[in-house]
Amino acid sequence: MMEPGLNHILFISTALFFIGIFGFLTRRNLITMLMSIELVLNSVNINFVAFNKYLWPHKLDGLFFSIFVIAIAAAEAAVAIAIIINLYRSHQSIDVENAEDLKF
Repeated sequence: MMEPGLNHILFISTALFFIGIFGFLTRRNLITMLMSIELVLNSVNINFVAFNKYLWPHKLDGLFFSIFVIAIAAAEAAVAIAIIINLYRSHQSIDVENAEDLKF
């Protein structure tokens, strides 16, 4: 079975990145925006692991960076979900347009 090369992995990572950016810019629901940010972070993790495997196979720097990004993404998701729950409790909606009331 043939192993995918670096170009294939980078293509998948780029596709995930642009799908995440597109989802973030076009959606109005805060949950789907959060999922789009997670897609962008996962594409970065794929890049870290791919470059670690193909450029520096005897080092673990890319793997450690990806574990760090996963930990940061988990903390970011927990804080964002707490904010979204409080927004829903106060406004009965998770639409981005209703979140503008939080500025004042």
